Amino acid sequence: MALLSTTALLVSGCSSSSAAKGAPTTPPGTDSSETVSARPSRTPSLIPTQSPAPSLDAVVTSLTDTQWSRMVKAGLWRKGCPNVRDQLRRVEMNFVGFDGEAHRGVLVVNADVTASVVRIFTRLFEERFPIRRMRPMEAYSGGLDASLADDNTSAFNCRRPDQINAPFQESPHANGRAIDINPLENPWINLRTKKWSPSAKFAERTEGKGKILKGGLVWSAFTEEDWLWQDIKVPDYMHFDTGYPSKPFKGPNARPATAGPSAVDRSTSAG
Repeated sequence: MALLSTTALLVSGCSSSSAAKGAPTTPPGTDSSETVSARPSRTPSLIPTQSPAPSLDAVVTSLTDTQWSRMVKAGLWRKGCPNVRDQLRRVEMNFVGFDGEAHRGVLVVNADVTASVVRIFTRLFEERFPIRRMRPMEAYSGGLDASLADDNTSAFNCRRPDQINAPFQESPHANGRAIDINPLENPWINLRTKKWSPSAKFAERTEGKGKILKGGLVWSAFTEEDWLWQDIKVPDYMHFDTGYPSKPFKGPNARPATAGPSAVDRSTSAG
């Protein structure tokens, strides 16, 4: 799939609905509604605008000054973090929620993984793999624990010193080449506390809604694109990255996106 300045992708999907009942609560100050978007929003926001399109409808854009300012204010980037602003892209797309309905979400990733990310999440959307929510980390003021507790699927985050698992410059998350999916259903062993985070409730690797298992759909979708699962010495079931120390991605059909801040381009296939 050619990935140009921005990408929009049409596949099968669902109708709009509010977020699944019983999902973890959202952090203070954020909108708890997450409904399907019929058209991709052109103005970056924490919660994208709505639309009725039953499709992945993925759109890739560069970060605006406004979004970058929010990210810096939230502590997602600071002195010592990789100088990746120009490399980062906002991927806005639909996903299937735990309620079986389509919702709009955002991942911030490195330009060189955007084509791969769109292909992967196209497959998850088509196979109706449930994702609780998908918000950029500034919605949680950069707080890793808050994002994990909210069962939030996220990507870029130059984590704070008390949260970091790797040196800033080498960290896959700090370079936009790592994604954590459904943390509650796919917890990890916190290296500091030696306990399951955010909870041990779903630590056992048995079949279950939203869980990632070796050989399963999510594992296959990522590993077939040359991503690594649990790229760490302890269980980290939520985590995929493209390698440590983080380097430019050379996986299948990897192409850096050169998105402008508002231009939109459409492609025909994720494959």
